[in-house]
Amino acid sequence: MSKTTQRDKILKWLLQGHTLTPIQALNRFGSFRLGARIYELRRIGYKINMKLESHGKAHYAKYWIYNGPRGIVR
Repeated sequence: MSKTTQRDKILKWLLQGHTLTPIQALNRFGSFRLGARIYELRRIGYKINMKLESHGKAHYAKYWIYNGPRGIVR
């Protein structure tokens, strides 16, 4: 029996077309290190986009995978 990792859960979420911020990753997947999981996914070939967002004085990254006309860009 294999264990589903945080990275697997994050990838599945992004592949479903959702965006993800660090606080959402913490609340949804228990991941304190979203940036590290994104780095791992990029190293294995996923094209993950990032945009810096601001809300008042808070600044954070928002990640997503672009589903182009030919499907997932990997």
